[in-house]
Amino acid sequence: MPTLNQVLADATDLAPAEADWLHLLVGDWQLLSDLSFADLVLWVPGGDEGWLAVAHVRPTTGQMVFFEDVVGRRSHRGRQALLEEAYATRRIVRAKDPSFREDVPVREEAIPVVRGGRALAVLTRHTNLAAMRTPSRLELTYQALADALARMVAAGEFPNASAPTGMRRGAPRVGDGVIRLDVDGEVTYASPNALSAIHRLGHVGDVIGELLAKVIADLLRDESPVDESLAVVVTGRAPWRTEVSSRGASVSMRAIPLTEGGQRVGALLLLRDVSELRRRERELMTKDATIREIHHRVKNNLQTVAALLRLQARRLPEGEGRTALEEAVRRVGVIALVHDTLSQGFDERVDFDEIANRGLNAVVEVARGEHPVHAHIVGEFGMLRAEDATALAMVLSELIQNAAEHGLAEAGGAIEVAVQRRGEDGHELLEVTITDDGAGLPDDFSPGRSGLGTQIVQSLVQDLRGRITWEAAKPRGTRVRFLARLRPLSRDSG
Repeated sequence: MPTLNQVLADATDLAPAEADWLHLLVGDWQLLSDLSFADLVLWVPGGDEGWLAVAHVRPTTGQMVFFEDVVGRRSHRGRQALLEEAYATRRIVRAKDPSFREDVPVREEAIPVVRGGRALAVLTRHTNLAAMRTPSRLELTYQALADALARMVAAGEFPNASAPTGMRRGAPRVGDGVIRLDVDGEVTYASPNALSAIHRLGHVGDVIGELLAKVIADLLRDESPVDESLAVVVTGRAPWRTEVSSRGASVSMRAIPLTEGGQRVGALLLLRDVSELRRRERELMTKDATIREIHHRVKNNLQTVAALLRLQARRLPEGEGRTALEEAVRRVGVIALVHDTLSQGFDERVDFDEIANRGLNAVVEVARGEHPVHAHIVGEFGMLRAEDATALAMVLSELIQNAAEHGLAEAGGAIEVAVQRRGEDGHELLEVTITDDGAGLPDDFSPGRSGLGTQIVQSLVQDLRGRITWEAAKPRGTRVRFLARLRPLSRDSG
């Protein structure tokens, strides 16, 4: 199914700004559908082939009309006359008689979508009359608000291009709560959910006949500084959004000014109690901050341990003991590097390419002496779980260190770390090949009889559920290849 953008580009000659206007409308028309208790369909003229349906939305507040998808369909002859009249006259047109869909009477209205005095498309509103009964005050108010918005669409006054395009989770919807204000900001209607949201903030009693700005100001008198956009929202003077917090409760608000002939005549406010949503967000933020702080402290402690080992190594004479402590310092530093990266993120995943590059540079910097050593990485490691990152960092550090200290010690040279990540049988596999052009493997080399570093590598590769091999490189040098089976990034998927 093509996107709205593709359909508009293929089926119309609308300018980019005009197409954007239709995108704005479709991005906000759930509001009109819910207030109308009706399906909405957006139609664009299609020449001799008839009008083309390019978007469709169903109400969440009442029974729908179209169970099937109507996007991509052409209008039938009866509806085409309604669409053309609304388009030509730039007025809202209602069909004289209801139509029937599967024996269900449906009232249809055509609303021209106007921008800058030009009709761009037509919006049809389809109301299921079988579900109609004696309307309550809530339903009458909703329908009156929907009619006001429909008139604004036909006058080119809705949607509002200056309205904010995004906000935090918890944006209010019609079902969450509706307040209607008059031109002075006085409440003329508040739905039960909206009234409950105001009560959560600490207000006692009704709000009908009250200035909403005064009600909110009284609630926030002893609170900390509030959002500077609050005033224009609670008075309904601008199409904006804000959030009010008082006595442990939080309410999200959105204002839509209502206009007639370009003059503001009142406002529609949507409200949603987001107290529980914000509480969960604060808990998650606190948890994330705690985890980051733990990683930060672990990193600091490991760096302290490395510093103590380094001091101890300096007190020893040259020999195996000093070398062993210096290797321990390096290994502790590698683990600290992983925790340092974790302390800067928001979850237990790390961008391992950053760790690999920092670790590689550190080894090469230490290895530089009389003979230069150059190293580079080919490919990308990507994101890894923390437990995989620690083991992999240790393996890379040991293998690169061995290549620099043993293979390239006498004449220097180059080290290449080649990385390939792929999926296989539902698992993420990481294949790493470390190649140097140094002296090569000793004739009597055997991984089982080698030093501590090689034993550490073999143990960690087993933890990564992989395998490792050593072989001679051509024309000279050593190639070490290991395969690791990575844990799923999401704990739930494993």
